[in-house]
Amino acid sequence: MRAVTFFDGELREGTLIVEHPEPGASGVRLLAQPPPPGTPRLDGDDGRTDSVVTGRFTDHHTHLQLVDSAALPSSRLGRVVDLGGTSSVIAELAETLAHDEPSVTTVWAGPFLTAPGGYPSDRSWAASGAVAEIADAEQATQAVRAAAAGGATLIKVVAHSLAGPTLSDELFTAIVRAAHQHRLAVVAHAEGPGQATRAVRLGAALLAHAPFSERLSSSELRMHAASAAWISTLAIHDDADRATAIDNIRRFRSLGGDVLYGTDMGNGEGVVDVREPEIVALREAGVTGIDLLTALSPASPVTPGEPLLLTPLDNPAAARRLTADDAAADNTAP
Repeated sequence: MRAVTFFDGELREGTLIVEHPEPGASGVRLLAQPPPPGTPRLDGDDGRTDSVVTGRFTDHHTHLQLVDSAALPSSRLGRVVDLGGTSSVIAELAETLAHDEPSVTTVWAGPFLTAPGGYPSDRSWAASGAVAEIADAEQATQAVRAAAAGGATLIKVVAHSLAGPTLSDELFTAIVRAAHQHRLAVVAHAEGPGQATRAVRLGAALLAHAPFSERLSSSELRMHAASAAWISTLAIHDDADRATAIDNIRRFRSLGGDVLYGTDMGNGEGVVDVREPEIVALREAGVTGIDLLTALSPASPVTPGEPLLLTPLDNPAAARRLTADDAAADNTAP
């Protein structure tokens, strides 16, 4: 038994116990109650006193068809959000991940909804069925209906003016209207001057990327903060776009805006796990401590069967799985 601090949306005191260790299982469980007085405390690695127990994290922007999804169960991610793919393929991957040990939860948006000839319809990495080109309101309604029937829990819309034609305001609004009829939020890939603010004005509740094409004005940021959240994806950018996105995030958050951790996993090389470059960039943007944990949306560590992580508060990229050995470790202090 060890005393620990854990995070389930806020920092609390709990008790780490050994519980029926089995081969391949962690053998530890967290009780959401303070331990008896005098219970030794589990310190972090290297004697750190700022480490907390969390559940596994969420990556809010992934593309599972472009990565080795079989690596997810052994990672520190317990939930992934696929933002653009072939619904039937993602549903099959989600079913597999749900039955792996430990299981990983997958939610998805279905195909990119874009203008005829719009991004990413001309990209070689866009698999068959991963893009739906919308020419009129009827197609907008049908595409949203199909995505919902395919298990989508949100809808992905493209507003990328630097890479081809974009949806008209009328068609963008038609998609938002259809999504709302199915109780689905709209997430937008917005790139190019004015596109981020246009997407939010037309009803996008999420931006798939923190705006990086331009520095948003204070009035734009206030509008965004009032109605939309941003998914970070800072580490995929070159220096100039990264600096712009970090600046936008700093000012967005100062106005109360919400930022979620997401990496655009599948865009370029990188581990199928929590990504340190994204954590570093978020810290540079001023997202630290509890705010950083919140952006990572960890599962509740008191959920039965949830693998537990020992997470340095200032560096979730250094989180590691807890085991029964930790609950009986000698490197603890009363």
